[in-house]
Amino acid sequence: MKKALLAATAAILPIALATPAWAQHHEAAEAQAAPALTAPEIEFTEWTLDNGLRVIAIQDDTTATVTTSLWYEIGSKLDPEGRSGFAHLFEHILSRKTRNMYYNQINDLTADVGGTRNASNGTDRTNYFETVPAEYLETMLWTHRERMAFPVVDDDVFETERSVVKEEYRTRVLAPPYGLFSRVVLPEVAFDDLPHRRPGIGSMDDLDAATLEDARAFHQAYYGPDTATLIVAGNFEMDELRSLVDEYFADIPRRANPVDVTITTREDRRTSPRMVTAAAPSVPQPLVGTLWQLPEATHEDSAAIEVLDMIMSSGQNSRLYRALVEPGLATAATQYAYQTEEAGQFVQYARISTDADMDAIAQVLAQETARMRNEPVTQAELAEAKNELVASTLRSRETARGRAFELGEALVSTGDPRAADRRLAAIADVTAEDVQRVAQYWLDPQSRVDFRLTRGEFDPSTFANPEPMPTFRTLPPPVGEPLSVLPEGEREAPPAPGEAPVVAVPEFATQTLSNGIEVLAVQTGDVPIATMRVLLPGGSISDDRAKAGVAEWAADLAEHGTPSLSAQEIAARMESLGAAMGGGAGTDNTGFSLTAPVANLEAAGTVFADVIRNANYPQAEVTRELTRAADNLRVNMNEPSALASMVLRPVVYGDAPYGNLGGGTLESLGSITREDLLAHRETYWHPSRAQIVVSGGIAPEEAFALADRLFGDWTSEAPAPALIDSRAGDPQPARTVVIDMPDAGQAAVYVVGRGPVRGSADYFPLELANAVLGGGSSGRLFQEIRNNRGLSYGSYSGSASLLEDPYIQAATQTANETVDEVVQVMLDEFDRIGSEPLDDDLLEKRRLYLTGGYSRGLESSSGYASILSNLLTLGIDPAEIARYGENLDAVTAEQASAAADRYFDPDNATVIVVGNASAFIDDLRAIRADVEVIPLDELDLTNPQVPAMGG
Repeated sequence: MKKALLAATAAILPIALATPAWAQHHEAAEAQAAPALTAPEIEFTEWTLDNGLRVIAIQDDTTATVTTSLWYEIGSKLDPEGRSGFAHLFEHILSRKTRNMYYNQINDLTADVGGTRNASNGTDRTNYFETVPAEYLETMLWTHRERMAFPVVDDDVFETERSVVKEEYRTRVLAPPYGLFSRVVLPEVAFDDLPHRRPGIGSMDDLDAATLEDARAFHQAYYGPDTATLIVAGNFEMDELRSLVDEYFADIPRRANPVDVTITTREDRRTSPRMVTAAAPSVPQPLVGTLWQLPEATHEDSAAIEVLDMIMSSGQNSRLYRALVEPGLATAATQYAYQTEEAGQFVQYARISTDADMDAIAQVLAQETARMRNEPVTQAELAEAKNELVASTLRSRETARGRAFELGEALVSTGDPRAADRRLAAIADVTAEDVQRVAQYWLDPQSRVDFRLTRGEFDPSTFANPEPMPTFRTLPPPVGEPLSVLPEGEREAPPAPGEAPVVAVPEFATQTLSNGIEVLAVQTGDVPIATMRVLLPGGSISDDRAKAGVAEWAADLAEHGTPSLSAQEIAARMESLGAAMGGGAGTDNTGFSLTAPVANLEAAGTVFADVIRNANYPQAEVTRELTRAADNLRVNMNEPSALASMVLRPVVYGDAPYGNLGGGTLESLGSITREDLLAHRETYWHPSRAQIVVSGGIAPEEAFALADRLFGDWTSEAPAPALIDSRAGDPQPARTVVIDMPDAGQAAVYVVGRGPVRGSADYFPLELANAVLGGGSSGRLFQEIRNNRGLSYGSYSGSASLLEDPYIQAATQTANETVDEVVQVMLDEFDRIGSEPLDDDLLEKRRLYLTGGYSRGLESSSGYASILSNLLTLGIDPAEIARYGENLDAVTAEQASAAADRYFDPDNATVIVVGNASAFIDDLRAIRADVEVIPLDELDLTNPQVPAMGG
């Protein structure tokens, strides 16, 4: 008893001691508060057709693409009685077939021309969207007409998509350690009367109960031009767009028998607190938290609630981080405010070690929330929160696509297309008194629900809401006969592409500073936000296996202190400037990134340069953060896909440097010292090997001058670090490794081999062949595993970006019971891609798919900087950034087939499976006789061969 009492006391004391100092820190920061940021408004044109379709057009002639998106006022809140998750299921269904489009033709019409597409479903809306080269605008509008007016909802598409959604449920709910908590527990305890109480993704029981007639009824009740908004953003002529919209949408009638999409119910304000407990089988660390109900998104308090949330939870300078994570009480602290058209929720929780005192942590959370109610926030906190919110908006508005999505999301939850800009204006007007007022009202302790989550059997009765589940709407039965896809000779062909706009891709400029640092700069747009990246040697290849993680944590913890600035001062300064900074070790090098509004780039860059040049790793920070790292690693080791990606490295590369786990192992993290981190920085972060990339809304000459002011005087007396040889080591024998995770809700399946380096003659041929095998939703793996068999939510393949012998992998997640079937399909597709000749027509479509994705990457500052940085890391001439398309064009079908045959060899491929082995092991052995089974609790990631410990 005495031991437990002492532990609780120790947990509370740091907060009581830290609070006054923290308040003084913010008072001291008042004098250096950054000037308030602003964001350019979203310029758009709006009109409405007679049938109710609202149209919004956002022109941008600096891009060569156009984004078409259709937003329906149909979210999970409209799921019928007994059919939770139905809006989400129907989102899948409507993406598939129409009178003139065969199953999944929409994927081909986008991917085969260099575009991308998807759909999503939320509480308030369902949207369908594509980004394609601008000349395909009419084609995309035609597809939206088809899906709005002539969808085919038949047994084939219904059963296939129901299977896919079940796999998505396993992927997003059952497999992640906290999936059941976020998707099932929280909605149940957050709402009493609204349909928001049911999981938006649904349940297995409701999915099984659904029928084809339900799907047809859902479509007739809700889907029509009168529940939709079309948003077109990108490069187009306004008159042409108006004409096309009239041609393709004006004759579509409103819904014949509409069901009102309005939800009139509102939550009654809770007047007494509740406590609930829950458990789930794969929870590695408990959660302790509280939630409150919030008002609708249009409520006058929404802006102040958003600011309140930022002050409490955003960044290392936030109140929850300072109160819970910094003293080592919690592994992580999470809080968010989420509002929909009818209501919202304010959720906060801490993830803690299994032996922590839950009551003590709950008390700290309660104290911090009470302080928001009882004391005004400081002006520094207020300014910092506002700048962070505006900076985030600047990042989203950098592209036409980003502006379209920001406007669309605001529109569906408020009904106002100007809501996104009105939100920023309201945030600017929020006062400290507003923040305290909304905390007092909405975070009333009498209205709270406290919750706790631990590891154990999932039992919904333990967290059941005492309020009876309401009965929700029932839809009228469907009328008429379902449509079917017309025979091939009778189908209307999609429109041909129009004229492609000529848009110049920005070019980078290069300058070398007086100390030899190479700087590459490019202006990618006019939105006033920019990114600076600094590349340094010393990736995970520089680690000793016993000290795996030194390179990563030297970079990650660099911002935790310098001789002139504490971790708290660094966080406060960067967040007040609306800047985001981070560092991390890749495999071949280390990189640091700073993104900030251009007006604050130099001020933020001054701190950024200090961190890179002078990080001193205070002992208390190192001890706390490495403890957190081990806790986070335990969480990841309970998620099948995350663990499979860890096992991959030592299995493929053995004891070579590439076999190191960049984030470390539980054993290595316990051995890393402050001195290890300092030694790594002093050895590897050397100006003679540094490179800088600057991109965004800043002119190159300004970028060069800024880089010179920040890094031009950086020198070192230490010798330049030696290059590391034989990074990949000798090829390892093919293996079949199963990590037995009995509680896994789904299994992860990886098929892995080694591929060619970027400068190899095989690189672009294999890039093209891989696009056929596993490139997006048109890849063969996706088509066979998801579309044809419904065994997974998705399956893809690709090559790692490494300087030597990069690994190639195909990956998916599937039900434990279908592991053997999925493994066989993946091996068969490896064999097929290497044995069947690839035809020119298919490869041309895959060229467009690859070049389209590449071009979209160049449109944003972060994307351009990422591509440029990757070329530098691989030792490739950065001028190659402009030659990607011509390199692909030079590949012949014979070269692509030869590369596929050489590298996608099923006999030389390693298979890694993480899941419940009892469900599939015998069937897997029938496919691969050499199966090695390693129980999760015996897994030794420090051993190059990853056998069982002692094996």
